[in-house]
Amino acid sequence: MQPRRPTRPIYVGDQRVGIIQIGGGLPRQSPARQAWIPESGAPTALAPVSVQTMTAGYTHDVESCVAEIHKLAAAGADIVRVAVPEKKDTEALREILPRVRVPIVADVHFHFQRALEAVEAGVHKIRLNPGNINDRAQVIDVIQACKAKGLPIRVGVNEGSIIERRDKQKRMKELGQVFSDHKHGYLLAIMITKLEEYLDIFYEQDFHDIAISAKSMDAQIVIDAYTEISKRFEHPLHLGVTHAGPKETGTIRSVVALGGLLINGIGDTVRISYANDPVYEVQDGLELLYCLGLRERIGVDLIACPTCGRIQVDLFTLIQDVRTALAAKVVVPMKVAVMGCIVNGPGEAEGADVAVFAGDRRGIIYVQGQKVANVPEEEILERLLAECLKFQDDVRAGRAKLGEKKVEIIPPDPIGELGSGFEKIAAGNVEKRVTLPVATRG
Repeated sequence: MQPRRPTRPIYVGDQRVGIIQIGGGLPRQSPARQAWIPESGAPTALAPVSVQTMTAGYTHDVESCVAEIHKLAAAGADIVRVAVPEKKDTEALREILPRVRVPIVADVHFHFQRALEAVEAGVHKIRLNPGNINDRAQVIDVIQACKAKGLPIRVGVNEGSIIERRDKQKRMKELGQVFSDHKHGYLLAIMITKLEEYLDIFYEQDFHDIAISAKSMDAQIVIDAYTEISKRFEHPLHLGVTHAGPKETGTIRSVVALGGLLINGIGDTVRISYANDPVYEVQDGLELLYCLGLRERIGVDLIACPTCGRIQVDLFTLIQDVRTALAAKVVVPMKVAVMGCIVNGPGEAEGADVAVFAGDRRGIIYVQGQKVANVPEEEILERLLAECLKFQDDVRAGRAKLGEKKVEIIPPDPIGELGSGFEKIAAGNVEKRVTLPVATRG
């Protein structure tokens, strides 16, 4: 892991819904409009990487929109974005905003007036796309409205909307030569050019509360684009892979791109995008950050066996049942292992806070390496949940510490009663082991 890249932070939210800092490590450049924002030139600490998502329903459907925002916030979203393509959507914000408890971003395309209406309604951040809102006077109107309210703006460059069908400018041609070694150098040149031209308008208005994104559906383009942008701008970066596809394939596409960038210290806020329920975007975004140590885990770190022929219980059903049960009741970041046989089970039981590994239709349960139960398969879920809740109580009371190993676990005999060879031995298909005298071994 490389150290996080320092940026000039922005602040999204207010005292009622909470304030999310994005980026940090460098001083702010803009005057503070609210008491909770540091003054220009004041040093800032680096904030944790935040997780964003976007509602899937119509914003003008107030009740459904509020319910969806509540659901996404409960899943762990730090910031939620809503689409405002029509005036009825920005009008709905006046009813939506007082009822939610998470910062809201208005996603504006084509009609700059929607941004002005969203600001007036009390939204916490504006997203603009240089590909479809590029009239200078209109952009300045949005900048001034946000400046008056102390709101940040994300400048989002997307591959699908950035390419113009006109003669390319000299600067873009020069950048094309700079990126000639890249497979996608031509597109990178366009993205950089657009950002430079667009941000010049902001700088001329002395507006610096900016985040940047440069998304594509191609993971390689995403990695290259953000890597180059991180070298040229000090603004925080919002990472994402646009139209990544269904969750089944979009997970891999997103994690490859975003994980690679985060490992190299690039990225201050993320959205994993799926053609699916956005709750999955939040869950997977958080899990990515947990795995990289960029966020402190809330709840269980669940590990389990892959598919193999040694499994001796209905492991896949058990894992899903365990996941559901623990997600509802455990908030302490304990490591829980659910293993299907005695090959990897003992090692994982030794490294986990709470673990179970299966024998012959039974489960052996350990708490920090100490055996606490040996129960039939049908009792595994109930007993494992009970031990996790007891361990959580012990951690909260100071009687136990996370990640503390107490004993060494000796694996049981692999052809004994808990091993997969027991029935084979009984059927006469496996010879029993013979221990030879020391003198004859060899």
